[in-house]
Formats: sequence, C-alpha cells, structure tokens
Amino acid sequence: MKLAIVTAYPPSKVTLTEYGYYLVKHFRLQKEITELYILSDYTSAPKDLDFEEPGCNIVVKECWSFNSYTNFFNLAQTIASIKPDAILFNLQFLKFGDKKIPAALGLVLPAYCRFKGIPTISLLHNILEQVDLENAGFTKNKMLQAVYNFIGTSLTRFVLSSDVLAVTISKYVNILEKKYNARNIALIPHGSFETPPEPTYQLPEGPKQVMAFGKFGTYKKVEILIEAVEIIRQRTALDIQIVIAGTDSPNTPGYLDTVKEKYKHVPQIRFTGYVAEEDVSKIFSESAVSVFPYTSTTGSSGVLHQAGSYGNAVALPDLGDLSILVREEGYVGEFFNASDVDSLANAIQKIVTDDSYRIALGKANYKAACSLPMSEITKKYIDYFKAIQISKSNGFPFEIEKKKIEEKVTTEEVLKND
Repeated sequence: MKLAIVTAYPPSKVTLTEYGYYLVKHFRLQKEITELYILSDYTSAPKDLDFEEPGCNIVVKECWSFNSYTNFFNLAQTIASIKPDAILFNLQFLKFGDKKIPAALGLVLPAYCRFKGIPTISLLHNILEQVDLENAGFTKNKMLQAVYNFIGTSLTRFVLSSDVLAVTISKYVNILEKKYNARNIALIPHGSFETPPEPTYQLPEGPKQVMAFGKFGTYKKVEILIEAVEIIRQRTALDIQIVIAGTDSPNTPGYLDTVKEKYKHVPQIRFTGYVAEEDVSKIFSESAVSVFPYTSTTGSSGVLHQAGSYGNAVALPDLGDLSILVREEGYVGEFFNASDVDSLANAIQKIVTDDSYRIALGKANYKAACSLPMSEITKKYIDYFKAIQISKSNGFPFEIEKKKIEEKVTTEEVLKND
C-alpha cells in the first residue's frame, strides 16, 4: 500500500506536529505499507527522519504553508502526482491556518480525495461542538461565535465526506452520529507516542522540576502554574524549578515573552523554547510532575500520553475531554480547579512532597500508556483502509466492513482482559 499522510511534521511549529511524527514512525514499520509519503508544510530545516529501525521508503513532499491561500491547490496537485493507494489526514480545525479561508480550504481536501476515488481517512482531533471558542482563542464576540459554529458545522460536513472520520474520544462518536446522522465514524484512540522501558521513577539531584509542556497562550496559560509554585514556596522549604517547555500558540504570538517580563522577579523559571523530538524524553523524565494549566480542552491530549509513556505523575483540571480521557484510558492524576491557583498549589504540593504517591501515579500512567501503543493504533488505521478498499471493489456498503472491524476489536479486548 502506498500511503500518503497530510500532516505538519518536525521541525514544524504547526499544531499536531508531534502526532504526525509518530504516525510516520509507526506506519513505516507496518508490513502492509510499501511506500510512505509525508505531505507536509514547508520548514527551513530538514525534516526529522532519523529513525533507528529500518522501515519502508519515505518520501517528503513539502507542499503547504500555514495560512496560505494556495494550500488546497498545491496539495491537490501533489496528491495527483503521487497517486497514493490511500490517504490519511491528521487534522484539527486550525490545522492549515488561523485565518478563515486558508483553514476552510484545507478542510475541504478530504472530500476532494474521496471524490477522486482515493480511500480517505480523516483523523479529527477536536470537534467544534466541544470547543470553547473564547478560551481556545477563536473569538470572545458572541455573534462571531455563532458564525464560527455555522462555518464549523459546514466544514465538519466536508470532513465527514471522508470514507472514514476517526476520532479519539467516544463522546465525539455519539455527538457526530446524532447531529450529522453519520455512519462512517470510527473510534480510534490517540495512542501513546512511545513505550520506552519502564523508568526508575527516580528524580535527578537538585530542585524538583514542575513542568508544563505544549503551545501556550490560548487555553493553556502558565500564569496559574507560576503563581501556584510561589504559594508552595511560601508554605514549604521545597527547592522547586518551574519548567515551561514549548512555544507560543500560533494564535498568541509573543505570549511567553509577556510572561517572562511579568514574572522576571520570580526565581528558578526555565523557558526551554521549542523542544526537539530527541529532547522530549529528558524533559519528562527529569520532571517531578507534569502540570496541565488548561482553562478548557480541545480534544485528546498528546501531552498526557507522553507523560504516561515516561512514567510521570500529573496534575490536571477535572474538565472536558481530559476527564473523559482519564476515565476511558486508565490514566490517573491529582485534579484541581482550573480557575483556582490555590487548588493547583495543593495538587502540585501533594505530589512533590510524597515520593511514594508520585511514583504510584507514574506507574499507573505508564501502564495506561503501554496499553495503547502507536504500533497498535496504526494497525487499526490499516484495518479501516482495507475495509474501505474491500467495500469499494466489491460494492458492499462500508457499514458492513466497519462492523466486522468493531466486532474484531471487541473480541480482542475481551481476550486481553481474560
């Protein structure tokens, strides 16, 4: 199978870059994939293809840019030139830009590919029905929010024109099936990026590192984290370093510079900037706790899966998709009120002052991460691509093949639990 994946890819700063990297890393090892094309955004530095294990041939086609009005045409031309057997879109609503037209044009591409007869799966990491438009940085204006919701509904219909629309949270399946009367929705969990050997759960000498990881400024705001650690410092004699690992969200350029200036009087804050893939494990393994300073959620959390892979304890708000994810996939953490700095301080303090509790959380999260490795997730996508091809070649309704996959998954889960 010649597979094309439309995604941002390291060293890109566009959203879902890390997820694109791990899709490629694990698809290339599947025996069914003979050639893999990465249809990525342009970057000044070369793409990160330094994989240890041998796999299928990979071809990079840089053919789109964030906020470019020509993305649809450039991608369509590239897809036509490579003639893939199947195509996977790694999407969220601001994947191709934070301007309305470029963002919308990019999301029309799955419908175009299916029209061209290419087996098409779109992985949609968030759905607009579950996004807090104000906190996520779209708009505070209620009238504009109504406009965004209308546009979002229309664009969702285009993405639903894929042969399969994959989502990572069960609630999304129910919402989309009910609202759009869709029958091509597949629940495919996010999966864990890496399943490294179980860590020792021991921390390096020196200050305990309290870390937040991601793209900050919209619904991920680090002020509450800094102020929570300041409260802990006042209460205790703990030696704590605050680690802000990541960059500004594309919607809020300059946010972290503003934070640096505002809190320049606060000691022991480290801003790492962009974290290269090879440095991710070090960031997590040296942290006493990974904190999720979120005011809302916009889909499944790649950071939570990364934290689990490295055996991290986590402090997270009990809200939205994070709560669902924790319940469905077996992660654990110390919860806090998203708008209450004292609540966050209590959550962090409980973890960093009790090593046995920190290690217990880390072990539980590592176990949860190991139960859903990306190798298994990519196999699920291949199963769905095969089902699409069978239904197209034999003229069967896709629902029949989809049901076979779901029954197979259910049977495997029963056997695994036994």
